[in-house]
Amino acid sequence: MTLPLAGMRVLDVSQVMAGPFCCMLLGDLGADVIKVEPPEGGDQTRGAMGFKLKGADSLGFLNMNRNKRSIALDLKTEEGRAVFYKLAKTADVIVENYRPGVVKRLGIDYDAMKIISPGLIYASISGFGQTGPWADRPGFDLIAQAASGIMSITGDADGPPAKSGVPVTDIGCSLFTVYAILSAYIGRQKSGEGQYIDASLYEAGLAFAIWDISEYWGTGKVPQRIGTANRMSAPYQAVRSGDGWFVLGANNDRLWRRLCEVIGHSDLASDERFASNASRVNHREELAAILQSVFATRSMRHWLDALEHVGVPCGPINTIADVFADPQVQARGLRLDLPHPAIGSVPSVANPIRYSETPIAYRSAPPMLGADTDEILRDILGLAPAEIVRMRKTGIV
Repeated sequence: MTLPLAGMRVLDVSQVMAGPFCCMLLGDLGADVIKVEPPEGGDQTRGAMGFKLKGADSLGFLNMNRNKRSIALDLKTEEGRAVFYKLAKTADVIVENYRPGVVKRLGIDYDAMKIISPGLIYASISGFGQTGPWADRPGFDLIAQAASGIMSITGDADGPPAKSGVPVTDIGCSLFTVYAILSAYIGRQKSGEGQYIDASLYEAGLAFAIWDISEYWGTGKVPQRIGTANRMSAPYQAVRSGDGWFVLGANNDRLWRRLCEVIGHSDLASDERFASNASRVNHREELAAILQSVFATRSMRHWLDALEHVGVPCGPINTIADVFADPQVQARGLRLDLPHPAIGSVPSVANPIRYSETPIAYRSAPPMLGADTDEILRDILGLAPAEIVRMRKTGIV
């Protein structure tokens, strides 16, 4: 069977993370993704961000751009825009993540593109959205995490605000944009009409904070940092054993009683401070201190085995190195090594989705800058070889 998005064409006019990751996911599902890059340097993450392998682009770039073709095209020139317009006529989707206003100045904004292709689905990704007093602010994950409230509730109670260790608003915005594109694509099949999608890192952060926002609306109290603990359940957090940290979640009375038996303190189950989830939450710090004193007496492996044996959810806190040595990761094939023309192969994280009938196809490693320019101009736009040579000489491509 063909992949679900076979036949969809996407013009990826984005750089760094949120836009490229979004388009890579579409490519994984079978879309023909054409990455439109400036001839001078291309996507800035090719060389400016992340660890760079000798003779290749940065690993940050390589892990955001598989299953794409690359055309190096100067959109600041009239002729370069003319080529882009022709490509847009063949496309279903355009994704861009310039600062608001840039694509309008270039003449490739949605209002211009929908005249050329009325059924086009056009997605703009920015830091704070296309409207409002913050629209012109730069869109960085750090800023979005801070402004959306995520950093105010991340970290230890007695420590400073903390950023999530991973770029949650960048990746989150990518996922919301994929969701929006696919919904619009399904809608177009019914109506024949395309539409504009306005997605932002800031609003992705707000969506991720919905649990804590709900608490604020329900209680009127501003949520505070509580480390790895949970506002609604206890014990549900990280604890330290005699030789390392692990996490556990005994978030109902049945699991709590099992935990008490495992640690040899069945009396805690009937202690009025800990007799119900509500009381355990109210006495969270006292409970954590008691558990910590017990867990510190034995190894992490001892406690994980004992807790798993009675069905109490738990797990190690792995480093990134630990993750890729884990048999679960290996069994699921979560590391890919894709052939690459410059370095032999590129390590990459696999798509987390599994289809029963149309498994994800890793058709190509991330492209070298402009690697597919001639193919795209020749096969999609029908340009003659001499015309392509002329455009190369003038720097249009």
